[in-house]
Amino acid sequence: MTGHAVTHRPDPADTDEALCERVARRDEAAFDLLVTRYQGRAYRLAWSLLRDAEEARDLSQEAFVRLYETAGRFRGESRFSTWFYRILVNLCLDHRRRRRGWRRLLLGTDDGDPPPIERYPAPFTDPADTLQDAHVRRQLWAAVERLPARQRAAVLLQAQDELSTAEVAAVLGCSEATVRVHVHRAVAALRLSIGGNER
Repeated sequence: MTGHAVTHRPDPADTDEALCERVARRDEAAFDLLVTRYQGRAYRLAWSLLRDAEEARDLSQEAFVRLYETAGRFRGESRFSTWFYRILVNLCLDHRRRRRGWRRLLLGTDDGDPPPIERYPAPFTDPADTLQDAHVRRQLWAAVERLPARQRAAVLLQAQDELSTAEVAAVLGCSEATVRVHVHRAVAALRLSIGGNER
């Protein structure tokens, strides 16, 4: 049997969707496996939306709690990842809405202060890291921070997590046309924000 490559075919019982069905039956091993598969991506997405490490940890963990509690509601009409990202993004968007008033109160609105996004580098590799100019990178992330929450979610889901327009629409609970509008406006705003550096 030497000289032949062994190809490993994934066990259908190990797909995300099958694991979610097992979680609905309170299978702890299946839940642990989904956490292992998604915890890095969940944290990265939460951090991209919130730009705060502690909040990203809390919200990504909360998303797994929601997953465990509501796994029985997953009907397999979309991929598991789409369904799970929707839980996570909704938690993050709700959190951003709740904290907005506190943030204005605590941080003030002095235009002379650098936005929080400029004070912390991204803890993961992202497309902005291909930019050689650190100042341009800060400007780009500052522009991402200023995007409306749903535009920001749409562009990050497509650019970082490589979801299709249909999948982003499922995550955000809107039409594909709305996703395209969100992404178009977000990209236009980002290009405008760094346009002066490209000339």
